[in-house]
Amino acid sequence: MNVRPAIERMTGIDAGFLYMETPSVHMHTLKIAILEADDALSYESFVAGMLARLKRLPPLRRRVVEVPFGLNHPVWVTQPRIDVAHHIRRHRVGGDGTMRDLEQLIGMIASTPLHRDRPLWELHYCAGLEGGRVAVVGKMHHALADGAAANALLANVTDVRSAAAPEAVQEEYASTERLPGRIDLLRHAWADAAAQVGTLPGLLLRTLRGVLGVLRERRAGARSPLPVLHAPRVSFNGALTPLRSFATVTLPLAELKRVRAQHQAAGLDVTLNDIVLATTSGALRRWMADHDERPAASLLAGVPVSADERDAVPRLGGNRVSNLFTTLATDVEDPTERLRTIARTTADAKRIQARLGTSILADWSQFTPPRPFTAAVQAYSRLRAASWHPAAFSAIVSNVPGPREPATVGGARLRDLFSVGPLVDGIGLNVTVWSYVDRMNFSLLACPDLLPDVHHLAAYFPAALAELDLAPPAPADATTDRRNLA
Repeated sequence: MNVRPAIERMTGIDAGFLYMETPSVHMHTLKIAILEADDALSYESFVAGMLARLKRLPPLRRRVVEVPFGLNHPVWVTQPRIDVAHHIRRHRVGGDGTMRDLEQLIGMIASTPLHRDRPLWELHYCAGLEGGRVAVVGKMHHALADGAAANALLANVTDVRSAAAPEAVQEEYASTERLPGRIDLLRHAWADAAAQVGTLPGLLLRTLRGVLGVLRERRAGARSPLPVLHAPRVSFNGALTPLRSFATVTLPLAELKRVRAQHQAAGLDVTLNDIVLATTSGALRRWMADHDERPAASLLAGVPVSADERDAVPRLGGNRVSNLFTTLATDVEDPTERLRTIARTTADAKRIQARLGTSILADWSQFTPPRPFTAAVQAYSRLRAASWHPAAFSAIVSNVPGPREPATVGGARLRDLFSVGPLVDGIGLNVTVWSYVDRMNFSLLACPDLLPDVHHLAAYFPAALAELDLAPPAPADATTDRRNLA
């Protein structure tokens, strides 16, 4: 069994999610599980089950401790116990208990930050859905886990043992009753910083090689993925407020795969993620037309991508992510040509990212100075400076593979699963796709002061997928789940 220390230095990329947080920018992610009605499922049994599984969820016992004077990144300290009343909360879904009512409650949950003096997570047990179903809304700081790590944590909560890697389940963290003292924190901060400086020459060399490789490709005539990281102005790009709104839409995974196969048969090298991007593009085109927003240039997408090795053991915490930027081709009228443009541009962006190295962002983030960086972010947010200039990109669009087999939680069947990441200042829309068994669940998080009708945007996704279909079925045979309202 791998036993990790009770006190551990945060990586630069994990700490960066703490530094980016402001009163209006909350850096938590949401995981929403819809559970079927079950006589054995209650708030009390759910809490008891979670406490029994905490050993399988060691990151949930870790809290952040800052280093004096910000001399290095904070440390994680693993606690032996948690405050149940603080972390696991109970709600009653209002209205008629519809999915729309739940989405309104989730928007409220998303609108408040997590407390830094406790482990950075909450679970919200939401009873009162139609048919006696229950929703569990997990709220977890991005510093704690990225999508891949959250997937592994989910496997340790569900009753599907085949979904969890034995190594991940057995990972253990030592714990401590006492927080480290200032002298200990300072001594370890200096020691870790000295070791970190030793990696700088190699990092500089790798970065230089990557940049030179990209420049050689450019001179040889390779396409640039984007002429400039400068998105056109649209209403949902601007300074954020603390409020959040949330909406979902479900599309059959088989339909997205069928559309992908059609275009592949027609000679287009397209991935499932390209179909997701093109569907998002089509929905945004419809929404912008309704709001009389017709930018001449295309909207751009920031796409989080995993930097994990394919054969790596699943992680229970931390971030190994990078970002690539691509076009949404919203300026292209024809749906097939729009998909072609997205696929080509995204492939070029992936090629350049591979040349630079998927870990390059994480490696350089180790050298982020905590206090100056945090102060700059806070000032930028306080001055609402994101409204002064065009955004670097228009929206965050993420696609994370979820469980491929039906699961249960405490014996109750997991009917559906949704996930969404945070907003960053200037970007008022996040579209996160999380698959579950045979469904592609799109979750939209927005700042309602920038995008007040996120549910209308969500309603456009089925039609946006349909327009990519080269051979749509006859109406009598249509089986597309247009919207998950159950």
